[in-house]
Amino acid sequence: MNDAYLSVIARELETKPHQVKAAAALLADGATVPFIARYRKELTGSLDEVAIGAIRDRLRELELLDARRESIIGSLDERGMLTDTLREAVGAARTLSELEDIYLPYRPKRRTRAIIAREKGLEPLSDLIFAQEDRRDPLQEAERFIDPEKGVDAAQDALAGARDIIAERVAEDAQVRAAVRGLFAGEGTIRSEVHDDAGEGSATYRDYFYWEEPACNAPSHRVLAMFRGTKEGFLSLAVRPPEGKALALVEKLVCKGRNACTEQVRQASADSCKRLLMPSLENEIRAMLKARADEDAILVFARNLKELLMASPLGRARVLAVDPGFRTGCKVVCLDSQGALLHHDVIFPTQSPARVREAGEILRNMVERFVIEAIAIGNGTAGRETEGFVRGLDLKIPVIMVNESGASVYSASDIARREFPDHDVTVRGAVSIGRRLMDPLAELVKIDPKSIGVGQYQHDVDQTRLRDKLDEVVESCVNAVGVEVNTASTELLAYVSGLGKTLAGNIVAFRNENGPFRSRGQLKKVPRLGARAFELSAGFLRIRDGSHPLDASAVHPERYGLVEQMAGNLGCSVPDLMKDAGLRSRIDLKRYESETVGLPTLKDILAELARPGRDPRERFEAFSFAEGINTIEDLTVGMELPGIVTNVTNFGAFVDVGVHQDGLVHISQLADRFVKDPSEVVKVNRKVTVRVLEVDVKRRRISLTLRKSQEP
Repeated sequence: MNDAYLSVIARELETKPHQVKAAAALLADGATVPFIARYRKELTGSLDEVAIGAIRDRLRELELLDARRESIIGSLDERGMLTDTLREAVGAARTLSELEDIYLPYRPKRRTRAIIAREKGLEPLSDLIFAQEDRRDPLQEAERFIDPEKGVDAAQDALAGARDIIAERVAEDAQVRAAVRGLFAGEGTIRSEVHDDAGEGSATYRDYFYWEEPACNAPSHRVLAMFRGTKEGFLSLAVRPPEGKALALVEKLVCKGRNACTEQVRQASADSCKRLLMPSLENEIRAMLKARADEDAILVFARNLKELLMASPLGRARVLAVDPGFRTGCKVVCLDSQGALLHHDVIFPTQSPARVREAGEILRNMVERFVIEAIAIGNGTAGRETEGFVRGLDLKIPVIMVNESGASVYSASDIARREFPDHDVTVRGAVSIGRRLMDPLAELVKIDPKSIGVGQYQHDVDQTRLRDKLDEVVESCVNAVGVEVNTASTELLAYVSGLGKTLAGNIVAFRNENGPFRSRGQLKKVPRLGARAFELSAGFLRIRDGSHPLDASAVHPERYGLVEQMAGNLGCSVPDLMKDAGLRSRIDLKRYESETVGLPTLKDILAELARPGRDPRERFEAFSFAEGINTIEDLTVGMELPGIVTNVTNFGAFVDVGVHQDGLVHISQLADRFVKDPSEVVKVNRKVTVRVLEVDVKRRRISLTLRKSQEP
């Protein structure tokens, strides 16, 4: 472990070095972020998942920097170019760009104009000119390098070659590059223009046909839109600082006098700026802008996904789920309180009167026969019409619209085929809708997060980074809630700390063969689930009615003895301690402190004893859209409507008001004050009341506001 890294990270993240060191050691030992945050608070000083994740990510960046550093040193050494000074400079570099700037003059490169000039023997002339001594006449000096056999027919040819060498030297100078890079970052402008032959399809990018703004302030959604337009061939994109300032900055750094040699250096500098330096740094800045926009978009997606995964669950209840449709009818399934499929059928509530009556009878019979406690209806095509029909039956049970984004992806997946090999995609999709109502987290982990539709430009960002971040979010949510080991799917168990797909599959196979787990300790009998995996996972796995009363809680098995000691000291049993708040109030936590157990862990234990296996998600509340508002044509300006936030982006939020087309609340309409970050005001899946500002039926666009004032 590199102590220098730990100091750098502690300073950057404003944490204490010992906290970073402890977290780094645990990570190096294979501990997961959720495990460290929940069960190793004493070691890390109660660092949360965000801080631990930041330490992990920064360590990786620094390790990659070191790997590149070693690669560069190896390359230089192999080619006989490594000097003590160069080794010291490479070792002192603290950023990847600084490291690459040092290496650039020595990097193997294609045959450039400067290389050709060196082959002609003109490097001594370039050195002489670059020294910019007053007594030198560059033209006279150049005459000594005339050599027709090498292609240098005149003094002007020699000077041109020398300038090529100087231009490359300027473009590869670390100080020059750092200065111009700073100018790019501070005063660079991003500019997009439409191609003359853009043709059909370019209208999507109309806002960017002639667009210009400071690159440092360009929001991620606009940057990604411009990059997409460029990739699709509709736009051209440039990022440049003020060229005059860039040239003046370079000249200031390389021009040392006011003589004839300096004039040659000035010409070479101008050529270097235009031909080498600016294009090179533009590529670098474009990559930086793209990476920054990617990061912003990924964070938006991750934040939205977390809100969706942590949506309130209905919980264990018998559910009737409906996947709506017009022509092919509505697929209806009945699920037991564990989410198992009991029955399925098809109804046609939007067709002839006879079929509508028949649909009503079928639903009434299902509700009575299977003792249904709630009805879930997908919000896709015919969703509002189906909802109106079901509510009209007055079945005396909650009717809830469910966001079905990604249900079709699940229904056609290998996971769905394994779960329901004897049923078609329509049945699987309806089951998914019902299970989403019961437990959104348990069902949504079966779907690629990108299919859920809560991001911005998710297909344009770095897909590896996006996948890693979304997996991290899912892992965090799953472990925050905890998993019922006797009912969880393989997909859900795979996200539990320390498990993964193989062990999750082994747990399900063991459960299928031997029946429900009776204790956490029994998990050790699962093939390949060793002591380390048990340590990392056990606290996040729940066993209802297990042999030990704490098996249903978040108390880790390694602390069962401590709880038993507390109960023994009070002369009661562990179940008594869990039931009686008076007994718990008599516990003196300081009495149980030790080198490995401190107050943070003891307080967590006490909280778990009070509410074993507490679900951190909010209590479920039924929601319904406004009656009679089913299509975009039903909307009028000024109308106030209940809605559900379906997506939050950097430029605003999208809200479902029940008309099959989400409306946009622009960032300027989120509140009666300035809003910098929409996520400060709204969250995905939250209920809001919006007012209609504008309806464009032809373009299927709805503008909404959350502002209380009537002013635009």
